Amino acid sequence: MPYDPSAFPPFAVTVDLVVLTVRRHALCALAVRRGEPPYQGRWALPGGFVRGDEDLSTAAARELAEETGLHVQDPAGPAPANAAHLEQLATYGDPKRDPRMRVVSVAHLALAPDLPAPRAGGDAHSVRWAPVNELLDEREGEPAAPLAFDHARILADGVERARSKIEYSSLATAFCPQEFTVGELRRVYEAVWGVALDPRNFHRKVTGTPGFLVPTGGTTTRQGGRPAQLFRAGGATLLNPPMLRPEA
Repeated sequence: MPYDPSAFPPFAVTVDLVVLTVRRHALCALAVRRGEPPYQGRWALPGGFVRGDEDLSTAAARELAEETGLHVQDPAGPAPANAAHLEQLATYGDPKRDPRMRVVSVAHLALAPDLPAPRAGGDAHSVRWAPVNELLDEREGEPAAPLAFDHARILADGVERARSKIEYSSLATAFCPQEFTVGELRRVYEAVWGVALDPRNFHRKVTGTPGFLVPTGGTTTRQGGRPAQLFRAGGATLLNPPMLRPEA
């Protein structure tokens, strides 16, 4: 029998972005308020439909640039100021996840240093950086309005990926500027994990792991107090032994 594409139900493919950064010592995610149905007025993750001439990574990179002005960091080259770490997170295909039609989403995780206030675009009514514990209702008080679609699940998966991956990889440095102090890196771990870490033990672990941090030769007083030594991310991609997440 000849192949008949019309015999199969059509469906669309989207990319959704879990864009995480650390702002004011809190792990924050980029959230957009939808300006059009479905879920008009609800907060959602940024993203959009994959174009006919795009592969998934190209679509994710385009959406990242449109929403944040960031470009995908090249692991083989130096990180420019407007670069972000981007990796594929997971695929979500519940038949009822989008009321418009059958839509499969390939979510991506993006990490970048402290980012400026975003600007709304496309079908977004407004956009903001929101603490993830607020979006996921991980706080006391009045419950937050649920995110549109299945974006709460996608966001939770992205946050857990970041929390677990910084245990054994150098991913935490993606939240830092090109040059940073050990104290600034420690505050990234504290923000992502939501726990306080002992400064001396942390300093000993990160500076004692070969290839994790490389001294730049400079110092800074931007955190106040005595001048602190500046580092950049080294070539190590895995931490051995890992930096195990303490119990909250």
